[in-house]
Amino acid sequence: MQEDFLHYLWKFKKYAFAKAKTTTGLPITLVAAGQHNELSGPDFFNASLHIGDQLWAGNVEIHLKSSDWYAHHHEKDPAYDNVILHVVWEHDVEIYRANNDAIPTLVLKDYVSPQALKNYKKLFANQSQKWINCDVDIKRVPAMIEENWLERLYFERLARKTDLIKPLLEMVNNDWEATFFILLLKGFGTKINASSFQSIGEKLPFSVIRKCAPEPFKLEALLLGMANLLPEDTIDSYPMQLQGEFEFILHKFALDSSGILPVQFFKLRPDNFPTIRLSQIAQLYHKHPNLFSKVMTAKSIEELYLLFDINASIYWDTHYSFGKEQKKRVKKLTKSFVDILLINAVLPLRFYYSQYLGKDEGELLLKMIQTIKPEKNSIIKKFEQIRAKTKNAQETQALLELKSQYCDVNKCLSCAIGNFLIADS
Repeated sequence: MQEDFLHYLWKFKKYAFAKAKTTTGLPITLVAAGQHNELSGPDFFNASLHIGDQLWAGNVEIHLKSSDWYAHHHEKDPAYDNVILHVVWEHDVEIYRANNDAIPTLVLKDYVSPQALKNYKKLFANQSQKWINCDVDIKRVPAMIEENWLERLYFERLARKTDLIKPLLEMVNNDWEATFFILLLKGFGTKINASSFQSIGEKLPFSVIRKCAPEPFKLEALLLGMANLLPEDTIDSYPMQLQGEFEFILHKFALDSSGILPVQFFKLRPDNFPTIRLSQIAQLYHKHPNLFSKVMTAKSIEELYLLFDINASIYWDTHYSFGKEQKKRVKKLTKSFVDILLINAVLPLRFYYSQYLGKDEGELLLKMIQTIKPEKNSIIKKFEQIRAKTKNAQETQALLELKSQYCDVNKCLSCAIGNFLIADS
């Protein structure tokens, strides 16, 4: 038995509250369960209830045993002086306020259905043998409950990604375009080079990007140079020209190229080589110098796909790295790669930006993410073994949020799926 189960029972009234009485036999009539407090202090603030004929307003504290009140030294803490009801699973000692008045106690185990308790124990049993606590029973959850929960989880995930964007925005003095550029660079770096690409974006004033964007050669020279990818000793004319241009830009704008995290080629598919990705983002900002504005005002996912219809520069048609010629193939951004950018950079920033403007774009963002194909990874594959196939990226993003923020930390009692399985008879 965990204390959070008692919180769940009290918060969602999963007990026979109409029959509830204190340990002294006084009837309890619940008016409001109060506001759940997950910080220090009593567990529920501003509860309201009748005990006998007296109406009480104040806080509710919950413990497994009455004696936990003293074990936690609440009798010495003024924050607990306004507790009007002590809710426990087992009553083993009387509890008193600082003025020696007894605190009314409700013993929950006397009012909880045996089935709910059985369901709770089943959900948390044999955890070491299960991938997630509900891996056997999740398929029993009605589609409507699951769909509504996954929609909420998607927006929780967007909000968490917003927390990662905030420090970037502060670092660039609330320049949204600069923030977007850094996020895109990070996305173009993929998992292997995300940090190094982000360090390039953080090192470059976005004003310089704006000035170089009209000439893609200049912007490509700048990005490849900052990434330390331009060979100094080469007979290949293109990197020689890039090197010369980079040195000119470096001097002209008094840029500092030190401190950039090194890029990696190891374990990367050729299409993800940093040379290719940096050339593509240079072409992207050349084609759309007002990219941020276009992305923030796009009305459909199709508009966003058109914005990212980009190829690397012509040199890379026959190269993946400098000096090594390959069979000709245009290095175009694939739809699957653009999907990753939309999921991890574009839509989270748009969510944050709409909040900043005081706009509600929830329905539009939901429509956009539901148009994107579902992601493929080991977690989604495992979910699809125990429940229905995923239909779109909104669902896969929500399932990733569910796994990391609920399943992995046993927050089943805060999960709509867990709530249904405990209450289900």
